Amino acid sequence: MATIEVNGGFVEYELLGPTDGEVLTITPGGRFSKDYPGVRPFAEALAAAGKRVLIWDRPNTGRSDIQLYGPSESHMRAETLAGIVRALDLGPVVALGGSGGARDSIVFAVEYPELMRKLIVWSIVGGAYSSMSLANVYVMNEIRTVRRSGIDGILSHRGPAGSWADLVEGNPRNRQRLIDLGADEFEKVMWRWFEAYVPKATEAIPGVPDHKMRSISVPTLVVRGGEADLDHPKRTSLEVHALIPGSRLIDPPWPEDAWERAQEARDAGRGGIFDPWMLAVPTFLDFVDEPTGELVSSGLAKSGTEQ
Repeated sequence: MATIEVNGGFVEYELLGPTDGEVLTITPGGRFSKDYPGVRPFAEALAAAGKRVLIWDRPNTGRSDIQLYGPSESHMRAETLAGIVRALDLGPVVALGGSGGARDSIVFAVEYPELMRKLIVWSIVGGAYSSMSLANVYVMNEIRTVRRSGIDGILSHRGPAGSWADLVEGNPRNRQRLIDLGADEFEKVMWRWFEAYVPKATEAIPGVPDHKMRSISVPTLVVRGGEADLDHPKRTSLEVHALIPGSRLIDPPWPEDAWERAQEARDAGRGGIFDPWMLAVPTFLDFVDEPTGELVSSGLAKSGTEQ
């Protein structure tokens, strides 16, 4: 493991696989770390196929420093990933992201096209229910807490998808970083990030205008959402596919109800919500290894209708 400073905060990361392998970046969802169940085995499987795989504790996850800036948390994390890729001279990369990591990776592709080679996204959040659900998970409780109890309340706050208290306990620097930020600035950032989750007719996914998704020009693989997945709706995956020129839409390489069953397994102590990702390794590797010229010549870059 190693750390790197990006925008005044330290980020913990790890590179797996051969040093000469093609670089893949993996970004999970939630405020979950690179060591959250399911993430590392997925990365190790890709590395075993000869890829150089970056896993990282995004700001506000794991043992990285807390950071609060930017129009949304995803924008902040995409900027951080760009800083890592540039500092370590890793680009252009293939960016893979699931759930919140899909949104982070899409923003990364939009804002830093020069660092991209391909994009793979799955379990994409969008639509009124899942967007407002995330607003409640990530920012609304924080706003309530900081207004009621100040920054001391945030220091001890525990939420359903990763907690500020855990971040403080896992990284001694984070207590002082939050104290230095202060309640007023913390609340100001939370309100700005909340705005990104408010559903808008011109945003298929939170905080990303549709016209910006149309600017993505790299080969993109979109995994369709599960038929009954309320958190990562099928409709949103279809919209993302329609918006990204030349994207390829595929049926999920895991069971249709994998998300629901993974949640049940996690709650019963029998597994993790990211465990199904392992089933996608062969499909994702095939897409990564497919020559870009073949993608273009097959008509993918023009029609985007291949499924």
